[in-house]
Amino acid sequence: MTTQKIDTSSSGVPKWPILAALAATVVMALVPLVVTDSFTLQVLLLAIMFGALGACWNLVGGFLGRISFGHSVFVGVGGYTTLLLLHHLKLTPLLGIPLGGVISAALAWLVGGPTLRLSGHYFAMATIALLQIGLLLLINWQWAGGAVGLEAPIGDAAWMLLFRSKVPYYLIAVGLAFLTFCATFFLVHSKTGFYWRAINGDEAAARSLGVPADRYKMLAFVMSAGMTGVWGGFFAMYVGFIDPESMFSLTMSVQVVLVTILGGVGTLIGPWLGAAVLLPLSEGTRVLWGSSGLGLDLLIFGLAILLVTMFLPGGLVTLRRRRGSSGR
Repeated sequence: MTTQKIDTSSSGVPKWPILAALAATVVMALVPLVVTDSFTLQVLLLAIMFGALGACWNLVGGFLGRISFGHSVFVGVGGYTTLLLLHHLKLTPLLGIPLGGVISAALAWLVGGPTLRLSGHYFAMATIALLQIGLLLLINWQWAGGAVGLEAPIGDAAWMLLFRSKVPYYLIAVGLAFLTFCATFFLVHSKTGFYWRAINGDEAAARSLGVPADRYKMLAFVMSAGMTGVWGGFFAMYVGFIDPESMFSLTMSVQVVLVTILGGVGTLIGPWLGAAVLLPLSEGTRVLWGSSGLGLDLLIFGLAILLVTMFLPGGLVTLRRRRGSSGR
């Protein structure tokens, strides 16, 4: 009796997406030469960051099929680790940010055992509970600033990632985004990515074909959390001030999920497309109509999301497929 195996050969991995990402990175890095407005740079930076956070979340929520609404707990862990090491040990964020990613990954490994046994809305509720536990712990942890929060020093020292201009932070975000895309690309096109999709499609069938589902579910959760923690550390240095409400935010978690769904869940480019549309739309409506007190910014923002989900249920990535099919 022979046992079937899943073909995990990655010899046909396309190289053009990496080349396209590299070209996009170069173009984005040149933007500050043309755009000097700080608000525009901030919107671009936030779009890049949320695109990266969406790409990290997509490993679990898209390719593995486990919807997490508490992913900003790893943003908070990464941010607090970076600033606490800077405050108490005077450790440069160049080391603090990677350590924040490691601690986020360790937390994911610690809680992943019981939570990854759940699926569907049970897993989603477990991640929300994890987020709320983190929020309450930080509010009551005075050594970490408690409810008041932590503030980064004010200065201009590159080795401490302290800049008075937004441009260096923007360039760092562009570089980190490229690394994030490369990491997710190679993970998804490796044996690991094939196993994730197999588990997402039918976990019982994948197990019967010899896929160690528990190990690979944990790997997805840990990798996603680690990369999210790195972005949390960068975000903490960029904004210069963090508190539990802003870092352990359910709103941020939902926004990360939204950019991915809007762009195309389970696709490599989807989170980046979603963030490129959602973040400028969110910030633009807030600036134009947020001060009216009528909630027009939220109304228009919500209406735009509703229209996309109604007419493009597969996300913005399906526009190319529709255009291609209509041209036949």
